Amino acid sequence: MDTVDSMGQATREKLKQTIARIERLEAEKAELAADIREVYAEAKSFGFDTKTLRKVISLRKVEAHEREEQEAMLDLYMGALDE
Repeated sequence: MDTVDSMGQATREKLKQTIARIERLEAEKAELAADIREVYAEAKSFGFDTKTLRKVISLRKVEAHEREEQEAMLDLYMGALDE
């Protein structure tokens, strides 16, 4: 018996819906990524450093106490490397 035949109609339909949904979300993600690239390009045209902007955005995702811990560890490691 073919494995596709053993799959019920409802299961096949759910599979198709799931794949279609993922494909739509992937398309939306690509559009959003393009929009984000445009915003960074615009920021660059205003003279902002995009590398620093990306770092600021990354840091803002981290809670304040975690960020402080990371900065303390970074300071510790950098201090250990100073001669």
